[in-house]
Amino acid sequence: MFKVGDKIAHPMHGAGVIESIEEKKVNGTVRAYYVLRIPVGNMLVMIPTDSCEAIGVRPILDRNEAEDILAQIPEIEPDMTQNWNRRYRENMLRIKSGDLLEVSRVIKGLVQRDHEKGLSTGERKMLRSAKQILVSELVLSFESNYEDVESRLDAMLA
Repeated sequence: MFKVGDKIAHPMHGAGVIESIEEKKVNGTVRAYYVLRIPVGNMLVMIPTDSCEAIGVRPILDRNEAEDILAQIPEIEPDMTQNWNRRYRENMLRIKSGDLLEVSRVIKGLVQRDHEKGLSTGERKMLRSAKQILVSELVLSFESNYEDVESRLDAMLA
């Protein structure tokens, strides 16, 4: 159970701070929800408290773990199939895993592919989403701002 003020990561939306815990009645059932404010885009996400584990919600990485993720990015070897459909599905599974190394693998692979052949609209959107997921957590872990973290990430991807 998390509490107000905790920094947590949602696998599909990124990291944020729990602003409140509210009870809402949805489809006739009253459930408790974490109200998560994601700093990137100032988005609010409501997460049912009783399904956090199943969704993959977790505490954010500490600063050392975040540094370790960034340090590993240059060594990541993306393995992306040529088949667009399969590549898209595999990348979605990596993102949904909530593992930031897998999210980094998606980002690196899509950035490389963009340089080589360009990206489809769907893959360009996936790249933006994956980057937002990674950067949002690194921003909170480093207690930094989006632009600085994004610059560090871009340098690691170059």
